[in-house]
Amino acid sequence: MAIRREDVERIAELARLRIPEDRLEKMATELSSILDFVAQLDRLELEGLEPTVFAPADAPLREDRINGRRLTTAAALEGAPARDENFFLTPPIVENVNP
Repeated sequence: MAIRREDVERIAELARLRIPEDRLEKMATELSSILDFVAQLDRLELEGLEPTVFAPADAPLREDRINGRRLTTAAALEGAPARDENFFLTPPIVENVNP
């Protein structure tokens, strides 16, 4: 399925993406190749095939085991660039805001 440049512009507008003018044609080609690949998957003959099973549906992938390791406050703060007692200090995100 061929995607036109106008389709890419509309998709970008709906997704609120800015795609540079010089990339629109390449993006149309890439999207077209993706849709062609998906169309190939639709043509696969899967009738009568069993789904792939990686693990039994009723069994966990692994047994949960507690290993006893803990991250202490001192170890967590050891590499912190700035701290105040038991807390990380971070730079302000918003400055000079009047409520």
